[in-house]
Amino acid sequence: MTGIPASSSTVRTVLGPVRADTLGAVAVHEALLSVVPGAEHAFDVTIDRAEVFDVIAAALHDFREHGGGTVVDSTGMFHGRDVRLYEALSRATGVHIIASTGMGPEEMLGGYFLTPQTNPPTPWPADKFAGLFTQEVVEGMVVPRLERRAAAGLVVTAADDDGMTATEESLFRGAARTALTTGVPVSIRYGRDAVHDLQVVLDEGLPADRVAVGGLDRRDAIAAAAPAEVARLGAYVALDHVGVDDDDERYASDAERATLVAELIRAGHVERILLSSSSVAVAKGHDAPSVALHHVLSAFVPLLRSGGVRDDDVRRMVVDNPRTLLTVR
Repeated sequence: MTGIPASSSTVRTVLGPVRADTLGAVAVHEALLSVVPGAEHAFDVTIDRAEVFDVIAAALHDFREHGGGTVVDSTGMFHGRDVRLYEALSRATGVHIIASTGMGPEEMLGGYFLTPQTNPPTPWPADKFAGLFTQEVVEGMVVPRLERRAAAGLVVTAADDDGMTATEESLFRGAARTALTTGVPVSIRYGRDAVHDLQVVLDEGLPADRVAVGGLDRRDAIAAAAPAEVARLGAYVALDHVGVDDDDERYASDAERATLVAELIRAGHVERILLSSSSVAVAKGHDAPSVALHHVLSAFVPLLRSGGVRDDDVRRMVVDNPRTLLTVR
């Protein structure tokens, strides 16, 4: 993209680099099109691209009308990511879209990412994952069997709820190495122990402020005081299921989240809080929470304000913190 001074702080969107200060309010962990790997081949699953475009475009227009400026699609490599579609959607709606590389948890990978010549099969080494992810940042994200297009703006990965597997440790370490090489941030979804999983990434030498830890509005994380500990370590606390109160009992209610946000602010951690809904505009092959892309801005922010959270702190959480995280360094 032309017109951006070389010294400017930039973020990588599907339409090219943009100035970080143009992002506006950011939804930091969403899914525009989420497809269970292989579901596109199922007899009962249809993916009409025109219909998909219309549904996602409507969601993005609503998001923009509620004050949103940027959506981060955190589906990674094999869960429906469609770079050409996202380019067209961004042009049509005026919403910046940042797409991601990465993958996980292990159960969603398939045997290709194990080394079958060993007995038992062993996971890909971290450097091999790092090479795969780095290519998508440096050379562009793969459009399967066709080409590479826009650069990924971050690396995402996730661990199993029962605890990080050996393959997932390789994924986390590979993601960290990609971040160190390319300057993009890492977004992780922890498995059983948020602090442990964060530490795996930090052990690679990645600064904590280049990492967002998702799922920290899970009830088990709150009970273990993980959000405060993650913030103390310097990473971003992603409360990224805002609005799922009625869909998944593993997560706190919005009222409980609002209390958690207030506690983190009082503890001096406002600069480490991220808010998102894990909203899914179109899901194929699985059920998805029915949370609007604009829910954080239209419903949760007013709830925070009614509880005494100041406007400058709201701005920090939905504008400044995501911008700082996503800026390439």
